Amino acid sequence: MRYRPDRLARPHSGLDVVPLTPDQGWCDAPSDPAYNRLVKLPHGARAETLWREDGLYDLLAVIGHNDDPPQSGAGSAIFLHVAREPGDGGARFAPTQGCVALALADLVEVLALCDPKAVIDIGPI
Repeated sequence: MRYRPDRLARPHSGLDVVPLTPDQGWCDAPSDPAYNRLVKLPHGARAETLWREDGLYDLLAVIGHNDDPPQSGAGSAIFLHVAREPGDGGARFAPTQGCVALALADLVEVLALCDPKAVIDIGPI
């Protein structure tokens, strides 16, 4: 899991806890050899910046989706991260683009309970 050390204290977790740096990204270019992997920015192919101003990635854990090994086009950058407040519509939080998002306090609590063998089961309620 990764966190923004300029915004959060080092969180407690049984997972590896690594501070983010401004030059880190996540490759989401299906044809790139680094697809669905952490990369250093600038990267030669499309990559999502992890050091964001909106706070969504102040704390994040990579969900093990399409990573052993990554298959081109099967999905990348699937994270457990901080939820965005909704713009309107009455929802508690805004939707993600394929990730799982929680309020920061809830995310801190969940990740504190995790160890390297933790499994996140994403499915219908």
